[in-house]
Order: sequence, then C-alpha cells, then structure tokens
Amino acid sequence: MMKETVDAWLNSYVSAWKSYDPQAIGRLFSEAAIYRYSPFDEPLQGRDAIVASWLENPDPPGTYDAHYETALIAGDRAVTNGRSLYFAEDGSIRDEWNNVFLLRFDTEGRCIEYTEWYMRRPAPAGK
Repeated sequence: MMKETVDAWLNSYVSAWKSYDPQAIGRLFSEAAIYRYSPFDEPLQGRDAIVASWLENPDPPGTYDAHYETALIAGDRAVTNGRSLYFAEDGSIRDEWNNVFLLRFDTEGRCIEYTEWYMRRPAPAGK
C-alpha cells in the first residue's frame, strides 16, 4: 500500500460523504467490508450495510467539511488522522472533531476494515 493510494482513498471518502452518492460510497469498500463508527460498536458487515448506514441520516449539504491524511502504512493497513468541521448557519465552525481511522485494504485499493476513533475538540476558554 502506498501513501498516495491511501490519500486518494481519503479524498474519495470525503467526496462520497459530501455527495451521499451510493455508488461513490460503495466504491470505497469491498463487498465483505467491516465498518465500525467507533472501536466499541458492533461492526456493520458488508458494502450494502455500509452504504445504507451512510444514507440513513445525511448531514445537510454545505454544513460540514473534512480533511484526512495518512499517518502510517504497514503492509495492507493504514492509520490516518484528520479533522471534521461542522458549520453554523453563519459559516462559523460549530463543532470540530479530530479523527483517526484504522484501515485495511484489499489488493484493489478498497477498504476491507474500517474503524474510526474520534474526539471532539474542546471549545476555547471563555466560549
């Protein structure tokens, strides 16, 4: 696995999130992928379940953005880090999250295991 491949997958992940296009979401994952929104959740099993889950409660368009980068690659596994931003109606940042993804890929660059660790950034003092 190459850093450029993982970074391209992350960019496609953000694009799929912004579009909520079922085909774009599905292209990210293998047919039998395992997906955990947190390490303590029961995993979603399979591409169809992942796509359906993403589409259950979509974020309104333009209310969020994200950027993630590869931190470490070991064989078919990658650790990534980034942040997700959620915006208020006036365009200010309402919430900021730091995200770590633990990923494993197949030989075609599709994710076969996804686990997310996330933490909300505390509001600055005085807010």
